[in-house]
Amino acid sequence: MKDETIEIIYEDEAVIVCRKPAGRATQTAKLGQQDMVTLLKNYRAGKKETPYIGVVHRLDQPVEGLMVFAKTKEAAAKLCAQMAKHRIGKHYYAAAYAPEGKNIRLRQQGTLTDYLSFDAQKNRTKILPLEERQKGKKAVLDYRVLEFRENLLFLDITLRTGRHHQIRAQLANQGCPIVGDKKYGFGGNGEETPRPLALCAYRLEFAHPADGRMMEFSIEPTWRKDYRFL
Repeated sequence: MKDETIEIIYEDEAVIVCRKPAGRATQTAKLGQQDMVTLLKNYRAGKKETPYIGVVHRLDQPVEGLMVFAKTKEAAAKLCAQMAKHRIGKHYYAAAYAPEGKNIRLRQQGTLTDYLSFDAQKNRTKILPLEERQKGKKAVLDYRVLEFRENLLFLDITLRTGRHHQIRAQLANQGCPIVGDKKYGFGGNGEETPRPLALCAYRLEFAHPADGRMMEFSIEPTWRKDYRFL
């Protein structure tokens, strides 16, 4: 992405909360690619501050949404401890295909629990059968169907674990791949589509690392305008 601007939602002496746009990596080793960490370090350096940025969590490159970064090592340690104990609330909106006649297993609301295996070479997550679950990592999310129209589901998802491509893989495994997901497509066949990935980390909750007060932030997905039923 050529755009080097950053949408800051909130900032104080300990944290920066911002919107990561779809298509921008959280952090990357690729030369010439502006990631969130590099842009935020440059932003701090431009204000004559120590350009330290602590990564607390990540979002897949095609996913947009809220992220919190630490401005000090102390804040990073406390936020990472919250993340390890699943005390940071991560909530997502998703629009998923629900093709007529397909084997769709989602109810109005529920919990999905799977065991995942990540292939780093293919950058792809696989759902393991129960007899092989000891080889993978447990992945849990709660979901609620907000609307169902024209073979599309609009979902509100609360992530309980933070596995690689977790939401994308788990929904595809239920017969409801996320709209615009080139990697997992219909049943994971990698179908190409010009639509943006309809997944957004729209709400973020955490205890402030300095004084413990609860912080909550929310945004609207930019892709909502592309789906007239949302």
